[in-house]
Amino acid sequence: MGDTGNKKISTGWVLFALAVGGFAIGTTEFATMSLLPFFAHGLAIDAPTAGHVISAYALGVVVGAPVLAVLGARLPRRTLLILLMGMFTVGNGMSALAPSDHWMLLFRFLSGLPHGAYFGATALVAASLVPENRRTVAVGRVFLGLTFATIVGVPLANWLGQAIGWRWSFGLVALLGVVTMTFVWLLAPNEPAHPESSPLRELGALKHTQVWLTLGIGAIGFGGMFAVYTYLADILGAVTGVSAQAIPIVLSVFGVGLTIGNLLVPMFADRALMRTTAAILAWSAVSLAIFPLMASNVWTMTFDVFLIGVGGALGTVLQTRLMDVAEDAQGLAAALNHSAFNTANALGPFLGGLAISAGYGWTAPGWVGCLLAVGGLAIWFASVTVERSRNRKVASLRENIPC
Repeated sequence: MGDTGNKKISTGWVLFALAVGGFAIGTTEFATMSLLPFFAHGLAIDAPTAGHVISAYALGVVVGAPVLAVLGARLPRRTLLILLMGMFTVGNGMSALAPSDHWMLLFRFLSGLPHGAYFGATALVAASLVPENRRTVAVGRVFLGLTFATIVGVPLANWLGQAIGWRWSFGLVALLGVVTMTFVWLLAPNEPAHPESSPLRELGALKHTQVWLTLGIGAIGFGGMFAVYTYLADILGAVTGVSAQAIPIVLSVFGVGLTIGNLLVPMFADRALMRTTAAILAWSAVSLAIFPLMASNVWTMTFDVFLIGVGGALGTVLQTRLMDVAEDAQGLAAALNHSAFNTANALGPFLGGLAISAGYGWTAPGWVGCLLAVGGLAIWFASVTVERSRNRKVASLRENIPC
């Protein structure tokens, strides 16, 4: 890549190319929720049935992340990224043309399949471009595409859906997929896969206890954010009493929090990864715990939504942690981070909905979210305890080895 100056410029452009894909994925993942009334009407189905479309995408992410990461183990990462984004583009293009709800379910499932494997591969590419003490920052730059989608992509897709039809919103995402494929082909390094890479080697990630504990931190600890975000529009109307026009503004503030979190938190994570993980989980627990107290006033509510958004940087931090503990099976472990993320996306809203249905009020998801963040902290504590015990055993064995 040339001299040091050029290398920095080139690295920045590579991260930008990868982030465009994150922007496309973030747009379709979050905008589909806001487009639900439009495609429900267009496909002549009710809202609960339309909600299955969102679940189909999440199921595709959970299934596709490990399967595609394993199957693509022998491919050069640039080639894998282009193929994954090609699948994503076709899935969203077909979603725009879906003739019925059954076809829509299938196309959304197919759209979700490459999601986790794409982010896993981008994280590994980003980390390979920078010194070890800058890995989390590089991964955070790529994830800025996803967070920026919550500020710009989602409102744009929603406006497009209202102005000329929901199908055009999925068409826009498909176009973004083509742009990403072009950028990745032009800018990403074309390096061969590791000669020892294989599906069996990737499956070796599953034998590591720390991989499972890290995934558990994400699946539980991340659920709190989704417990609140899913019902945020309803809470803003029913409890805060804001107008329908103001709701997108508050949702954008959440996206600003996500973006700032992914800019700042990784700098601390590269110095003290596990301590930063604990700190961001504690941050989330507190910001979610005070949510019911903040919800009645639009200014305090908006401020707390920003704080909750900052806690979304947990995903970036855990991505680096998985690369550290997976040893030679980083591809699968990196992809599984997004399976955990979508498990949280299912768990948080489910438990939050149960609390609301049980009569605890619209703000109950805040308390549910706090408990989930505390649950993530408990798993973090277990992870640290297991790691310290293992390190003591290794040190003891070394001391007993005769010279």
